Amino acid sequence: MRGLNGVQLAFVGDTIYDLYARTQVLEEHDACVRELHRRAVAHVNARAQARAFAAVEPLLTEEEADVARRGRNAHSRPPKNQDPGDYARATALEALCGYLYLMGRNERLDELMRVIRQEEEDHA
Repeated sequence: MRGLNGVQLAFVGDTIYDLYARTQVLEEHDACVRELHRRAVAHVNARAQARAFAAVEPLLTEEEADVARRGRNAHSRPPKNQDPGDYARATALEALCGYLYLMGRNERLDELMRVIRQEEEDHA
């Protein structure tokens, strides 16, 4: 898994992060699926993911920071409606999630997701 580039890691990490966000929304709200989806989308966008990355970045090990850097510096084009800086930080977070998942480091992934969740609750 170490040979995967940042975009490949982010490809997997996007789904992992989305699953965490959807699980969190489902745990916190008893609503119709349309409303659950709307709430999940609020967590899974470049701006929200950039804020989430800022919450965990100071906690990263050297290895994790290197993976995040690879994701942030990946050559991918942000959609026209996205801030390039937010998009790069979101890609860093997704690459980190993908890496931790593929390496089987689920406890560490859970730990970082708890930090993100707490940060979101503190700023809600």
